[in-house]
Order: sequence, then C-alpha cells, then structure tokens
Amino acid sequence: MNDKSRIAVIGGGSWATAIAKIILTNSDSINWYMRRQEQIDEFVRVSKNPSYLTGVKFDTDRINFTSDINKVVKTSDILIFATPSPFMKQHLKKLKRELSDKFIVSAIKGIVPDENMIVSDYFEQCYNVPKANIAALAGPCHAEEVALERLSYLTLGCSSREKARVLAQRFNTSFIHTTISDDITGIEYSSVMKNIYSIAVGICHGLKYGDNFTAVLIANAIQEISRFCNAISPGHRDIDESVYLGDLLVTAYSKFSRNRMFGNMIGKGYSVKTAQLEMEMIAEGYYATKCIHEINEKYHVSMPILDAVYEILYNRCSPTMEIRKLTENLQ
Repeated sequence: MNDKSRIAVIGGGSWATAIAKIILTNSDSINWYMRRQEQIDEFVRVSKNPSYLTGVKFDTDRINFTSDINKVVKTSDILIFATPSPFMKQHLKKLKRELSDKFIVSAIKGIVPDENMIVSDYFEQCYNVPKANIAALAGPCHAEEVALERLSYLTLGCSSREKARVLAQRFNTSFIHTTISDDITGIEYSSVMKNIYSIAVGICHGLKYGDNFTAVLIANAIQEISRFCNAISPGHRDIDESVYLGDLLVTAYSKFSRNRMFGNMIGKGYSVKTAQLEMEMIAEGYYATKCIHEINEKYHVSMPILDAVYEILYNRCSPTMEIRKLTENLQ
C-alpha cells in the first residue's frame, strides 16, 4: 500500500458519502460502489447523493461509480466499507473475487450479526485477509459535520502502524485531523458499544431524566466499555482518548445521533418496531446490544447499563422500571 493506491468506498449512506468527500480532497479520483443503480444514476444527474448529505456537491467526473461489487474490488487496492453492519454480508454474498490481497478499512461502527464478530475479525477469519491489511476508522465524527467541513478528528487503527500512517495521510484535510493506533480491537468494540450507551441516554431523555443523571450515566458507560475491552483484548489503552471517550460523548449528546434518537423514542413509549419504521435509518446500537450481551455471557463483565438496555429492547421490559433499577447500580 502507498499514497497512489486506488481507493474504493463501499456503501451509499451518509457516512460513506462523508468519507468520499474526505478522500476526494486528497485524491484525483475514487471508485464508489452503491447497491442500487438508480441511486447512482440520480447521483450522476444531480451531482450529489440524492438520499444523504444532499448539500454536498461532487465532481462526478472524478468518481467511478458501479453497482457491481466484483468490479469495484477488481479495480481497487483499498476498500473502505461504510455500510450498516446488518447489511454487510448481503453485499459480500455477490462477491466472487478474493479479498486476501486487498487492504480493508472498516468504517462500520457495528458488529456482524449472527457471527457476533467485529468487522476486522470477520474479514480475517472468513476472507483470509491478513491482520496487517485490516484497519478500523473511528472517532467522534458525525457525517453531517464533515459535510459542513467542521473540524473533526479520526483515528486509524491497524496492527501495522506504518500502514496506518500511510492511510492516515489520505484522510488528512483542512477539516479532518488524523491520529493512528495499533489497538484495532479496542477501537472497534468501543465504536460498537458507544451506540448502545447512546440508546441508553436517549431512553433516559425520553423518560425526562436530566443532564445531571445523563452525566452520571455516561461516566459509568465509559467504565463499562473499558472493563469489556480489557476482558476481550487485554493491553494498554487510554480510554480517555477521543477515539473511545470522545466518540461516546458525541454519540450520546449530539442532535445528529440516530441511536440517541431511537432511544428517545423508546423512552417516550414507542415500540422497537415503530421506532425503527419512523426513523427510516439504521440504529446500529439496537443490533449491537444483542451481540455484546451474548458475547458477555462468556466473559461475565459487570455491565448494568448494557443489561438494562437489553431487557428493554429484547425482553420488552418497562423502560421506567429498568432505568429506575439501574439508578441503584450507578456511581
């Protein structure tokens, strides 16, 4: 991998669109896979994504669009996956080409359902991609603020710090500051889990809990993330760094947070199904809650906030009662 490697974005949503905007700041062109050809056709016609971040104009002459995942894999060296985690396997089902010689970047802040695996482990174990050729892109970075070119910070996690450094240069812009890390496992799990705690914050907001309690909830949430990551992947990490704590804070507090929005609807009395239908967007934390809860059956980490969210979302327990019980377990 070098600074001339051909980059492809996989996905057609808001985060994929924001990543494309970032990469095109430093690259002459990109390859871009979207599942629906009609979305591509409309994109080319109006020079912007017709469904997401519609205020961002693109020079489509610099974008090689395709709805054929095999074509985009063939013509690219670096593949940035930015699809919702529940749909990733659907895209890969059509894949006939090897991925073992590609560099994979997961910009998916979710976990692979059924397998209960983080994305890096999934590509390593199921597609034989070497660990040194897999990176995770994370940090407190909402797509909507990238679209507005508001200063944001991203971290590239990879077991090869040299490859992470080369890749980080492709993301560095006047509005994106990048750092690198070799804690890819901790970064991925933290990125998954912060969505769960954002749902918890939303539920509490819907139940009329205030800022004072929210601060206590988030302080306890980062401790849960730290305990879980240390159980899964022991090693040195500073949980106060922006890629961990910062990502949790922005997801829990931001008006752009779809997970907080989803939780808020649950707290106000919506059913899970109704909230999902009304949002028309994926709340990754819903799927992550079940996956992390099942993984923790092996590790037995103390995670009262996770357990409360799981009981509310999957066992249809009363949000009022579960949060009231939770308040007795926080510090």
